[in-house]
Amino acid sequence: MSRRYDCADAADRETGLREAASAIRRGELVVTPTDTVYGLAADAFSKDAVAELLAAKGRGRNMPSPVLVGSPTTLHGLVTDFSEQAWELVDAFWPGGLTIVARHQPSLRWDLGETRGTVAVRMPLHPVAIELLNETGPLAVSSANLTGGPSPADCDAAQQQLGDAVSVYLDGGPAQHAVPSSIVDVTGKTPRLLRAGAITADTLREVVPDLEAPGAGN
Repeated sequence: MSRRYDCADAADRETGLREAASAIRRGELVVTPTDTVYGLAADAFSKDAVAELLAAKGRGRNMPSPVLVGSPTTLHGLVTDFSEQAWELVDAFWPGGLTIVARHQPSLRWDLGETRGTVAVRMPLHPVAIELLNETGPLAVSSANLTGGPSPADCDAAQQQLGDAVSVYLDGGPAQHAVPSSIVDVTGKTPRLLRAGAITADTLREVVPDLEAPGAGN
């Protein structure tokens, strides 16, 4: 049976974060607030836990899970061939609504789905998510909805869709910005916008002027 904790209450938040971290270590699923929409989280380095995450969403391996980190320095152990432009994007927009697709370290023993050697990684701007990540390390996190369903802007919406597939729900109240993150691919010579979201192409171009974006003449 799922447990839910009100993170607006200090004692409940402390207990909820402890229970959520324990659930992650056991290979179970947790729902956490982020600065965009609510996320469904699993241990990024547990093949079985990631498989459970994809199954709970009704999602195939052809749609691999992104990874959330609690600090930009975590990238040093996760990615390779990370360009100066990629670091400039991190410096400008992390923590925040920017997901970066990069080549992951070939030595990493994880299975996020059919990634073709890449990982989509982000640092969220939300204190509950950061506290959880600091306890657990990198987490595979996807929006806490069934595939094809609406992205959840609050804990109720996530729980209605995922139910008892999740061990712990961390309720951080309504999402401040219920818009998915923007996604930029930095695996090529030129950064490429894959999805426009919380950060506009024009804002991204203030940092990387040569950003390629769909429908922008590139």
